[in-house]
Amino acid sequence: MSRILIGVIGPGETATTTNTRTAFALGAAIAQQGWGLLTGGRDAGVMAAASQGAHAANGLVVGILPSEDTAQMSPAVDIAICTGMGQGRNAINVLSSHVVIACGIGPGTLSEIALALKFGKPLILMGLPADLEAALVHLSSAPIAIAPTVTAAIAQTQNFLTREGSNG
Repeated sequence: MSRILIGVIGPGETATTTNTRTAFALGAAIAQQGWGLLTGGRDAGVMAAASQGAHAANGLVVGILPSEDTAQMSPAVDIAICTGMGQGRNAINVLSSHVVIACGIGPGTLSEIALALKFGKPLILMGLPADLEAALVHLSSAPIAIAPTVTAAIAQTQNFLTREGSNG
């Protein structure tokens, strides 16, 4: 049986302090559940913080890198997938995740959210503007939830996994 991978997406260089604090706690909580973490793999913003949180909690961290090498990779990544695809790697991020959690918003994150909606992936939104959350919920025919806390995001992830028969 394959290991469950939870994708955490969010802004890189434009991430806020709140985004990175939440992402670190989210990465740690994902690892504590025994799930693997999947991020964009770079040493920036939400990707780096979630990876560091999972690594600190002895979790497995998979990084889907946009480049052909590991030069910009977070040191907390255990398994690096070099794509050479730039932003095209966002489809891999979404399709390889059992559940996608958006932590904050940026253009790349918005593209991954759109792909999650398009591919019907369970999606959890954290720290997005309320009007954007409402628009995304309206657009979605896939499972979608808004989580105000890391604890709520983990509970909703478990709910999605149980509903889809993917749990453990």
